[in-house]
Amino acid sequence: MTRRYDIDALRVIAFVLLILYHCCMLYVVDWGFHIKSAYQFEWLQTPMLLVNQWRMPLLFLISGLAINFVWQRYSARELAWRRIKRLGLPFLFGTAIVVTPQPYFEAMSKGLVEPGYFAFLGDYLTWQRFPDGAWSDTRYATWTWNHLWYLPYLLFYTLVLLPIAVLLDGPASVIKRGFQRLRGPWLILIPILPLMPIGLFIYPHFPNTTHAFYNDWYAHAHYFTFFLYGYLLGRAEGTWRELARLRRFSLVLAGCMFVVLVNRDALLAVVDSTLEDYATAFIVYLNRWAWLLAALGWGHQLLNKPFKWLPYATEAVFSWYILHQSITITAGAQLAKLSLGPFVEPLLVLAATVGGCLALHHFVIRKVPWLQPLFGIVIRQDGPQRVRQKALTEPSLK
Repeated sequence: MTRRYDIDALRVIAFVLLILYHCCMLYVVDWGFHIKSAYQFEWLQTPMLLVNQWRMPLLFLISGLAINFVWQRYSARELAWRRIKRLGLPFLFGTAIVVTPQPYFEAMSKGLVEPGYFAFLGDYLTWQRFPDGAWSDTRYATWTWNHLWYLPYLLFYTLVLLPIAVLLDGPASVIKRGFQRLRGPWLILIPILPLMPIGLFIYPHFPNTTHAFYNDWYAHAHYFTFFLYGYLLGRAEGTWRELARLRRFSLVLAGCMFVVLVNRDALLAVVDSTLEDYATAFIVYLNRWAWLLAALGWGHQLLNKPFKWLPYATEAVFSWYILHQSITITAGAQLAKLSLGPFVEPLLVLAATVGGCLALHHFVIRKVPWLQPLFGIVIRQDGPQRVRQKALTEPSLK
């Protein structure tokens, strides 16, 4: 198959947005996080709300695309085992070691643990019980996966998708063909229809996204739908041409729908109460889907080329994802002691996050073979040279 540089590039951009978003979480007013800076800004809520509507759906959609791209290379059993290894090892290592600065600084900021990271780590690794409320999910276990929740969710969705993919290649192939033949307004409106019942009937029972897996049913229904859309979209060249053709309209529609979204309370004040929930769901999911259509369309138009930076960025992005939030929290906690001001401190937190991820990936993880599978990097022997395969997804395998 032809290499899809745009999907590699979109995945890198999506994770870069995720890293920037988590840095901003220290500084946005009213949004809870592990720790918060003394310098907080209300204006951050608007750009963060805009990105928050589609950043994780985009990542799950791209992950579904990746499954489609490699589906013909492996049996369902082989692909399941590859994903278990690729996602499971980084998840276990990350939960045991990498994320630990986050609960440590959060619990210390609440006065629930004594200063001393290595003493905390010893208690953490030996499953000692911490005070209730030391961090957000202490009531579930003494360990926490924090921002690595994406990995077990993705693995679970992959295992659920594989038998569905077999059906979509056989008895249910009409669904895949129908999705790939959507054009014009149908490509904009039809994918919203399965999302609206999720918002209308599942969301009211599970309104809080917990990332705790077992009671997160709205998130599962929501994210898995976009994951499935990515798989259905796959390599349908006609659909990708249509996405590129619609890119300008999609972007204008997305911008308009976001304006409607942030003003929906005033706009829906004149709507009959029986229709308000339906109108709200339509606004939310049309806004979300329009941004995804714009990202995919513009990405396919502008990014489907072999940029020099892309191979290294594709290799590095998964280890950066695993590392970034612990570095952000550590930097934020230490810099907060210096009272550097509302301009210098955020810049230094961002610089520490980027610099820390770059240094650890380039000078440690890439140089130590046993660390590579723990950060999702797989080394393949290819003749006399070792070729680094991409982490997490494999959209460009031929």
